[in-house]
Amino acid sequence: MRPRPAQRERVGKSARSRLAEVVPARATLIGFTRWTYPQYVADPAHALLAAQLEGVLRGEITRLMVFAPPQHGKSELVSIRLPAWWLGRRPEDPVILASYAASLAERHSAEARAVVQSDVFAKQLFPGLRTRQDSRSKQLWRMAGHRGGMLAVGVGGPITGHGAQLGIIDDPFENWEQAQSATVRERVWDWWRGTFRTRIWEGGAIVLVMTRWHEDDLAGRLLSDQGDRWRVLRLPALAETQEERDEGARLLGLPVGQPDPLGRAPGEALCPQRFSAAALAALRRDVGARVWSAEYQGLPRPLEGVLFRRVWFEVVHAVPAGAVALRYWDKAGTHGAGDYTVGVLLVQHEGRFYVVDVVRGQWSAHEREQVIRRTAERDGAGVEIWLEQEPGSGGKDSAGATLRALVGFNAHAALVNGDKVTRATPFAAQAEAGNVVLVRAAWNAAYLEELCAFPSSAHDDQVDASSGAFNHLARRQGQARSFQG
Repeated sequence: MRPRPAQRERVGKSARSRLAEVVPARATLIGFTRWTYPQYVADPAHALLAAQLEGVLRGEITRLMVFAPPQHGKSELVSIRLPAWWLGRRPEDPVILASYAASLAERHSAEARAVVQSDVFAKQLFPGLRTRQDSRSKQLWRMAGHRGGMLAVGVGGPITGHGAQLGIIDDPFENWEQAQSATVRERVWDWWRGTFRTRIWEGGAIVLVMTRWHEDDLAGRLLSDQGDRWRVLRLPALAETQEERDEGARLLGLPVGQPDPLGRAPGEALCPQRFSAAALAALRRDVGARVWSAEYQGLPRPLEGVLFRRVWFEVVHAVPAGAVALRYWDKAGTHGAGDYTVGVLLVQHEGRFYVVDVVRGQWSAHEREQVIRRTAERDGAGVEIWLEQEPGSGGKDSAGATLRALVGFNAHAALVNGDKVTRATPFAAQAEAGNVVLVRAAWNAAYLEELCAFPSSAHDDQVDASSGAFNHLARRQGQARSFQG
């Protein structure tokens, strides 16, 4: 029996009503999340994060960093709902998800796969899209009839044979202790450069979402190395004053003057349905200032020593042309452990001192001489070179060997006088006066970490090389030749 006109009208209204509900669930990530997870509790912060991720899907944002505190719902949106929604909208474009442990990445992958396999996804939102029956593991699953799919790996693990249009890294460090290890941080950085980054296709997007642990963590290095390429969304657990936000922006190398991204008044909680301001205040008392600043406010700070402070150092993109230049080497004969050999290139221009480059490593004596020679060739003949000569005949012989390796360059060796703190004090005084500037590069974070912890830092080779360069340059500023960059 054919439906009567009134029945057809009711059916038509029902279909139109259903379509009106489905459209936002397909069009927006927050709508998709609410449709596929009706119990999801969304604060304004989640809507803001989802909007940024929507910009990634549209191709408007290709590099996105998100700093958010623990247990605030970032992984639900980024590592579970985003991959499922992305593959519904772009089934030809694969996704790689990495976390500090393969087990965590695989758990999120399995949850994203369950969303894609649900009737809500396959029948209501994206009819006809489903996973391949022969490729449904939590480590790797693919879309039937399409190129897209999802690969889950642990940070440090292999991605050989796979590429992606969207790469997601969700918390590359497991805990505070791990992130404090220079060895672990270096391992993560090497994995980023040598493995993860090479698997992202041309024009592809990368999302890095993490709780900050250390100023030299993966986000810190990327901001130092290529900060102008990244959109940064920092979501402090408690809203800051404008003065505090500007200080944080300077620490991260970001533009100052930006208001709280949610328009909160100072002291307001990020996700009040999850953590109230009172609960966060109690957490702040329990974890201490340094952990609170890093994990909950997204502003990791170095340990402060007695001579240098992080806020004294401006970071710029380039050094003015025509500055006078000098590189100073503090040598060590270690390979893989112990002290570092460090060469600091310092230039002076109109009363300001620019730390242009830091070469640092643990090398054997033979490797060290090769590095020093290659660095001199890269700097050019206009850069004067000085070496610290250790006392005794061994120190004299070592300095002589390096000078012979630098034949053709304006190189000198000299004994040092006074203790390390005394030698560093003139350099620190200029830093406090705002006259020491860093050129933005990947070495910035490790350099500042050592300086700001001095003299209690585990290593002081960068401090020694910096003070040596400063003291020689200050004495010989009228004689050094111009640095052309």
